[in-house]
Amino acid sequence: MSAPTIDRIARARTAAARESWAEAYGLLHAHDAHPSRALTADDLMILADAAWWAGHVDESVAARLRAHAAYVAGGDHRGAGLASWWLSYEYEGLGRPAAAAGWLHRAHHHLDDEPPCPEQCFLAWTDAEEAAARGDGAVALAAARRMNRLAVRSGSPDLLALSRHAQASVLLADGRRAEALALLDDAMSAVTAGELSGLFTGLLYRLAPPLCLKTADLARAVEWTNAAMEWCEPPWTGTGTGPMTVPSGENPFRGVCRAHRVEVLDLLGAWELAESEARLACREVPVDRLESAAAAYYAAGDVQRRQGRLGEAAASYAHAYELGRIPQPGLALLRLAQGRTDAAVAGLDLALACLSDPAHDLLGRARLLAARTEVALAVRDVPGAAGAAAELEVLAGDVPLLRATADTARGAVALAEARPEPGLRLLRRALAGWLELRVPYEAARARTLLAAARRAVGDEEAARLELGTARAVFERLGAVPDARRAALLTGGPRRA
Repeated sequence: MSAPTIDRIARARTAAARESWAEAYGLLHAHDAHPSRALTADDLMILADAAWWAGHVDESVAARLRAHAAYVAGGDHRGAGLASWWLSYEYEGLGRPAAAAGWLHRAHHHLDDEPPCPEQCFLAWTDAEEAAARGDGAVALAAARRMNRLAVRSGSPDLLALSRHAQASVLLADGRRAEALALLDDAMSAVTAGELSGLFTGLLYRLAPPLCLKTADLARAVEWTNAAMEWCEPPWTGTGTGPMTVPSGENPFRGVCRAHRVEVLDLLGAWELAESEARLACREVPVDRLESAAAAYYAAGDVQRRQGRLGEAAASYAHAYELGRIPQPGLALLRLAQGRTDAAVAGLDLALACLSDPAHDLLGRARLLAARTEVALAVRDVPGAAGAAAELEVLAGDVPLLRATADTARGAVALAEARPEPGLRLLRRALAGWLELRVPYEAARARTLLAAARRAVGDEEAARLELGTARAVFERLGAVPDARRAALLTGGPRRA
């Protein structure tokens, strides 16, 4: 190769080392446009990474396929194994499970007989996730611990942090919450301190917030979604002096992180911002992470439903469904608002049957059960409501978000059973929980139930105070149907 050609490749490698991916992509893409100028296997992997950061997923896959072939030709099984694993990962994101399975098999073929090496960390991670998905906690934990041993041996901060997240995920599914959260906090401290590469920083910001939401840890979800968006937003560039905290140029993690933020904003009552962020997320999410766009559409649908914008909510839930998400319990509650109670009951029962293992999504099942309680009470199926609330009580444990959800449901059932004093006690505790969590909509709903309990024991003044406070919150949020109901129960004029 000529001196200018060698210099261009050297500059591309330097740009990649400081994670200036747009520069690396421009240099390598221009060089690769000339068939006579062959790139090495390592340079093709850099081109694949740079193309991915630039949003050219198809080019990334094509470059990695060529890298794999070059590694095989050179007898480099570790390089070929790593390229195979990344191809499996990319094909999985693109919705091509057969191709993903084939390349994962190839990764095992290249790496299983090698001495312990960093590349085997990725196989152990996949083994842990697959075992967890089929409910084999012992095998999942063994694989996650194998990943950790390999990561420690490698000395890579990236792999070590990812292995701690993998262990935390498995332990949370096994109910070992304190141990899991300690590992997760350790991994995320490395992320927020800027100790990791851009890719692994993004991976952990993509993985940790939904894990926290699924396990109903709202505080951590809030903290890490905020940190993720701070990392995603500024257009900073690398300095070349050490690990980057933010990759340069466009950030393909931005849409995914924004979608996670939408779910948190929804809970915190920032509905206008949540809906606008959902629209942005759906535009920003890369083609290999469309499940995040589905989550954003679903969250927007929940906001629209609670504000009485039922047609818009139906459209948002339909978009979420098109992208692969079952839009429950929001769709069932929409059907309830439309008076289609049979459809509401059937939708929730099917969703509960599909999500039968709460270990995979504790908050998801809790929300389904809370909605099942609400729908059952609406159709005067008090035993059905009591059964759903009882299961919710078992799930809740001492997790604050789940405890408030369970107390609200059980309090509503107690009122339906004409047991106002137990209902009053449960709903007071529920309200305290929602207020501590700063979840305003659920707190206001708990107040309306609490007003009914206070009225049932003869405390009319306290009931009116609860309803007035709830009504003010509903009006601030734009929750028009709830505000109207609170006004009717208060006996005052409608302001919403």
